[in-house]
Amino acid sequence: MRFGINTFLFVSPFTTKNVNLFKTFKSWGSETIEIPIEDPSHIDPVKVKAALDKEGLVCGSACGCFGPDRDLRGTAEQQKNSMKYLKALIDQMVVLDCPTLAGPIYSAVGRAEPVPAKEYRQQWKTVVKNIKEICKYAEDRNKQICVEPLNRYETDFINTIDQLLELISDVGSPALKVHYDTYHMNIEEKFQPQAIEKAGKLLGHIHACGCDRGTPGNDHIDWKGIAKALKKIKYNGDVVIESFTQDVKVIAKAASIWRKMEPNRQDIAIKGLKFLKKALK
Repeated sequence: MRFGINTFLFVSPFTTKNVNLFKTFKSWGSETIEIPIEDPSHIDPVKVKAALDKEGLVCGSACGCFGPDRDLRGTAEQQKNSMKYLKALIDQMVVLDCPTLAGPIYSAVGRAEPVPAKEYRQQWKTVVKNIKEICKYAEDRNKQICVEPLNRYETDFINTIDQLLELISDVGSPALKVHYDTYHMNIEEKFQPQAIEKAGKLLGHIHACGCDRGTPGNDHIDWKGIAKALKKIKYNGDVVIESFTQDVKVIAKAASIWRKMEPNRQDIAIKGLKFLKKALK
């Protein structure tokens, strides 16, 4: 099990010039870095990979970012844009030697509205068709795609592990796995340990975050239960801190961070990593 930091905690968008963060992350105890690639043009994957190598780090995951123009259940143009974007990310992952594409790839984040059952099932079929194509692209390049359920305020499409497991079954690709986020699942799952056990061998990636988007461990989440469940299913993937602060204005607005969650973001990274390594490893 490796522990790391999502760069959203410090910058948005992440660009090649931000590789100077890696040395600091390493000094705080990070073993892996998650890079949200908001647009493929923002990074030179060759230079980013060289910077990671220099610090003895890896890019364990690339996090997809899905605005209104990237939606696998949207208009034909939105679907086309999202497919093109996802394939470009996978191509960059090859250069970065990054195994995992993570995030809510199925829809634009923030699209949350009541949908009649018949329309929902049609959207479902469209998403399954598109993800099958993306998974084949990933399989051919030995990459995995970990799909993230979001809370009800950020999507109406996939909120729970049960829904995601149905999607994975319908797609039928060995490349498709579960991306589990402790913040979202604190809202949507009645019992997080049981949800993790249900994901089982399909669990491929974890976002660790406090119940209020703050420091993991400085909150009411059942971390002992989560640790026990991860041990039971023999999870050996990455655990990445994905927390947000008011310092990164664009992300603060997107994640509804209206107040100071913790004294500073450095503490979230340092104390969070220390806690996770002790609690989960």
